[in-house]
Amino acid sequence: MKRGEVYWANLAPRSGSEQTGRRPVIILSHNAFNQAQGWRSIIVVPVSTSSTQARRGPTVVALPAGTAGLQSDSAAICHQITTLDRAKLDERIGALASDILVQVEEALLAAVAIDR
Repeated sequence: MKRGEVYWANLAPRSGSEQTGRRPVIILSHNAFNQAQGWRSIIVVPVSTSSTQARRGPTVVALPAGTAGLQSDSAAICHQITTLDRAKLDERIGALASDILVQVEEALLAAVAIDR
């Protein structure tokens, strides 16, 4: 698995407003960690198909249908960045184009109030 790839993942159990259930996630952790033997944790951003989520502001990136193999209009919910064990990842869906990955990175910076 590589940074910028999109996988199906099982995000259950979660609580409250956290994204949960089986859904796409974008891999964001460094490739050195993603490919290291014995390193189980993967940093991801959950993806939602909710049209409400797609309009939420600078921490959400719209992902039109067809982006990275996604079948429907979706949104990267960057303010819900999380860590998963590799065991929660299922099959690979696709990979983000570099310009979309840059948008996700900018949304992450906004989510944690880091100025460039």
